[in-house]
Amino acid sequence: MPNTTEASGPLTQEQVDALRSGCHSLIEGIDTSYGYVPTLGAGIAFCALFGLSLLGHFVQFIRKRQWTSFAFAVGALTEVIGWAGRTWSSECPYNNNAFLMQITTLIIAPTFITAGLYVILGALINRLGRESSVLGPRMYAIVFLTCDIIALIIQAVGGAMASTESDKINGDTKPGTNIMVAGIVFQMAAMVVFAVLVIDFLRRVFVKKSYLQTRKKGLSDGNTLPKAYTWLLAAVFVSLTMIFIRSIYRTVELLQGWSGYLITHEGYFIGLDGAIMVVAIAVFNFFDPVYLLWGQDDKLASSFEQNELGGMGDVSMEGWDDATIVTD
Repeated sequence: MPNTTEASGPLTQEQVDALRSGCHSLIEGIDTSYGYVPTLGAGIAFCALFGLSLLGHFVQFIRKRQWTSFAFAVGALTEVIGWAGRTWSSECPYNNNAFLMQITTLIIAPTFITAGLYVILGALINRLGRESSVLGPRMYAIVFLTCDIIALIIQAVGGAMASTESDKINGDTKPGTNIMVAGIVFQMAAMVVFAVLVIDFLRRVFVKKSYLQTRKKGLSDGNTLPKAYTWLLAAVFVSLTMIFIRSIYRTVELLQGWSGYLITHEGYFIGLDGAIMVVAIAVFNFFDPVYLLWGQDDKLASSFEQNELGGMGDVSMEGWDDATIVTD
């Protein structure tokens, strides 16, 4: 940020430190780390929206103890903390703690949502049969969570470097920014691979109807795919698309640098990060895996028992080897 004013000339490091540690209103001629003052109304609105989603997912986790609810609740909580930081910045635009509070949390929040997506896909593979996927259900979490963790570490290192330099007069934030971009690009690459696997999963389920070969409970020949699964897959597609769009935006934003057009215009951040992430998380408040997956299990089990009593015969409940790869 420029460290000069028209009246007093260059700021000293002590003056910069005082601005960054205190709560000062906007001073003409001295830019904030954002390039603008965050809007108070936007901060409050997104805190409320993510807070409502957090409440819904947390209640579901307390009731059902499912990992999807936990992952989505943590993701929503991380967003709340980030937008609380931006709300703080609207009153104290130079405060470095408020800036770091929002930038660190809002960068990592999507990781918790994608973790929930991995769990959902693995659970669907367990129910629809091993032939429905190239990878085994547990491999999705192992492979892609590992990629997410690596990406987060890279982004954290880059963010720390950029933040340290931003505290200095004429500090060079470019090396740290480039590392952050590398982390986001790596995460996007992993997301592309995951998206390809999801598309292949959809092909096997809806086109090849691979689940008819598995003879799982309630999914033997003659049965159609439960509508609950279709709705859940639609929600996964919406959430994944939102997160991918957001990742593209954040990559371009950081490539332009800390004084670039995107990063210094709040409207883009509100529309391509805040609003998009509300959709990515809140879609599962309406299409909750707790009901569409585990709630559906009870219905399928009941249907299976009725079929057995009606003389349908035995249905194999074989397990599947997660380590193998199925090609089709």
